[in-house]
Amino acid sequence: MKLRIHSKRKSPRIEIIPLIDIMFFLLATFVMVSTAMINNRGIAVSLPTAETGAREQRKDYISLTVSASGEYFIDKQKVESKDLSSQLLAIKNKNPDPKVFINGDKNADVGSLVNALDQVRKAGISKVALETAVIPFANEKS
Repeated sequence: MKLRIHSKRKSPRIEIIPLIDIMFFLLATFVMVSTAMINNRGIAVSLPTAETGAREQRKDYISLTVSASGEYFIDKQKVESKDLSSQLLAIKNKNPDPKVFINGDKNADVGSLVNALDQVRKAGISKVALETAVIPFANEKS
């Protein structure tokens, strides 16, 4: 025996809340991936600020970091002071025209920073820049 149940058939609805959840997930994923794509080769230091700093192109460069305690790092690899010159010469031999960005902690000894710059010049590297932090609203006049 067949029983027929007479009920109203509900029409399908598109729920918007799950779509909003998916959009927020995609947005968060995009933000996380885009920040992970930033290639930071230096270690984290507190950079000094400068009003006259200019942006340099960051393609195929070497990061030389001078920490507050006077330690040297080349692309996040610790280098002893006595080995700095030979490491820079090896870089120069691999790439005849390298770019070196020196980022020193604002509390670093000036002598350590000058030594790093001197070693870079002794290695025959001419494209050298000192990294500084950007001062917000530095170019605006009050």
